[in-house]
Amino acid sequence: MRIENSNGSFMLKKLKCICIGIYLALSAHAQDKLTDFVNPFIGTTTLWDSVDLGYKPTRRAWGGETYPGASLPNSMVQVTPVTMWKSGSGYQYEDTVIYAFVHTSKGHWNLCYVPIIAVSGDVNPKAYYSGFKHSNESARPGYYQVYLEKYGINAEVTSTLRCAFHKYTYRSGDKKKLLADLSRSNEDVKDWEIEKLNDYAFGGFQKTGNTFYFYAVTNYQIDNIEFVKDGNQGVSIVNFEDSGNNSAPLEMKVGFSYVSLENAKMNLEAEMLSKSFEQVQNEADAVWEQLLSKVQVQGGTRDEKETFYSALYKSFLWPILLSDVNGAFKNAKGEIVNEGFRYYSDPSFWDDYRNKLVLLGMLAPDVTLDVIKSITDRGVLRGYMPTFFHGDHASVFIAGSYLRGLRDFNVQKAYEVLLNNAFVPGRGGRPHLQEYMDRGWISEMDVPHPRLETVAKAAVTKTQEYAYDDYAIALLAKELGDEKNYQILIQRSHNYKNLFDPTTQLMRGRLANGDWITPFNPEQPYFEYMYREANGWQSTFFAPHDPQGFIALYPDKQAFERKLDSLFTIPWKGYEAHNFTTFIGQYCHGNQPGHSSPYFYYFIGKQEKAQRIINLILTKYYRMGPERLAYAGMDDAGEMSSWYVLNAIGLYTYSPADPEYLITVPLFNKVVFDLQGSKFTIVKKGKGEKIIGLTYGNRKVDGYTILHSQLQQGKTLVIQTE
Repeated sequence: MRIENSNGSFMLKKLKCICIGIYLALSAHAQDKLTDFVNPFIGTTTLWDSVDLGYKPTRRAWGGETYPGASLPNSMVQVTPVTMWKSGSGYQYEDTVIYAFVHTSKGHWNLCYVPIIAVSGDVNPKAYYSGFKHSNESARPGYYQVYLEKYGINAEVTSTLRCAFHKYTYRSGDKKKLLADLSRSNEDVKDWEIEKLNDYAFGGFQKTGNTFYFYAVTNYQIDNIEFVKDGNQGVSIVNFEDSGNNSAPLEMKVGFSYVSLENAKMNLEAEMLSKSFEQVQNEADAVWEQLLSKVQVQGGTRDEKETFYSALYKSFLWPILLSDVNGAFKNAKGEIVNEGFRYYSDPSFWDDYRNKLVLLGMLAPDVTLDVIKSITDRGVLRGYMPTFFHGDHASVFIAGSYLRGLRDFNVQKAYEVLLNNAFVPGRGGRPHLQEYMDRGWISEMDVPHPRLETVAKAAVTKTQEYAYDDYAIALLAKELGDEKNYQILIQRSHNYKNLFDPTTQLMRGRLANGDWITPFNPEQPYFEYMYREANGWQSTFFAPHDPQGFIALYPDKQAFERKLDSLFTIPWKGYEAHNFTTFIGQYCHGNQPGHSSPYFYYFIGKQEKAQRIINLILTKYYRMGPERLAYAGMDDAGEMSSWYVLNAIGLYTYSPADPEYLITVPLFNKVVFDLQGSKFTIVKKGKGEKIIGLTYGNRKVDGYTILHSQLQQGKTLVIQTE
């Protein structure tokens, strides 16, 4: 009897433990924060495998060029480690040393301002960097940590909008120092300064194209700042008073400003000075959680959720804030002004106009409006809306945002500057605009033996993209009642057809006399000869405003389908070039120019063929390499990430100037999307690639598009597949 009671008691206890374990596991799963799904290291690695790349590499290919450091959405500060100077973001996962923590980063071989790091002992200005291991490194939104092996220091950083918080835990007895290498950044440094301001503060600036001011406060008393030099390399060392056996971590709170040292101090006092490291870190996590929670997904594996929320996170790191807590900023003329809005940097217009800026408007409309006000402010002062790199797509951004209902900005002022971009030739506007207006297309230079690096006009790409920009401004003209300019611009939007060669059925360059470029090899890639970072196959299928008009250039839909099939089936011939990585036939997902090509299948009744390619990209090209941390190519300030986010939820911005979305088969079974306070839901039924039925609010959806205004009604989109 006693044995039976004992066994029974044991079994009851065991059952109770099992139940508690299950409850705790379920509770932990239910309480997962979305920031727990974000892996900031995704996109920091490089592809080396020839099968992944599409060619046998003889040098490092461009990776995602993202960074793992701490930042807030669209903030001024990105505090992140540098493993190699003059690299994309400053951080490359395969590197083994860390030089410093910088406070700005993007992924475009620029920024990386104000490098600072903790050190101890004697410092060699030429070799102060420290080794590290990924096993002693971690990151999450708003936080980064690494153990610096050379100095035995555990380094942690977090941030606010305009400030960085450094926390360094030393070995017992080691003397604490800070090192600032202000002669370095990813840009050419023209001038710098650092000085002790009081017993617990130092500050200064670093000047590249901009002047970036910093004001730092430490928890240890500063003795002096000395400049240590070896040959032509010198660094500044912040030495602290001997604090005996004080084992408290060295903490440094740094405020930044593009206006002045005084404003850097003001930003620090307003955002961080009174807070602990843990408080700043928790607040950063909460900010990211609030943003990420605007898109809730159900179904899918944990791995897919990690990829999704990491991509959503990376979609909101650029553009960055340039104004201070009091609203002050330096305008395009270098004047200190306060215009009553937050001043932001230019978006990466050539890349992220396709999708990222639309996603920004959907989830952060207040930021989007201030970005529009910022570029308009610059546009008025310079005479043209800002362009980026090759593209002139502020038109698409502004028109699309306005048509989606974001109207709290001076649209007439913005429109007048956009008309300058479209009609007024000049420095700062569209290159070769006069020729484009006179001919209806841009001629290419006569180059006998063009190579990958040939410097020319990128005439085909410019003609195509100017035509689309014209279309975007035409939409805005129509909305504003400017019928004259609407008619001119909508006619010009068909100019892309002037470079369609019916003999090859591809977009092809023409000489000034009208002859086609000969010889012509559409598989040969170029950086800016005929095409911008593409070849003839990758550049051809771009007419997001006129897909049916483009298809009509072919003998029939069957001929067009065969040509589009060829894009995805003709093998890449092993060309090695930066920005050309990962291929499906000739299609290159590692670079942006062809990202809209798969969707052309929609317009010939073959939606499932588009989805087959989209699914392949979603499942293969965002977690590549041995660590599964590599992107197919450069993230380009969030464009690659935004492509993933939108397709994973079942919507894509095929023509971002238009206030509508192309419906795709989502990766997840259910998505709840908070669109400016109105939540719509997307439900996937079936496991196939072919869409056989669409309803929104229980009403049938004709075709494959849904309007932004419909999504704002907050109903349920059901996507039935087989």
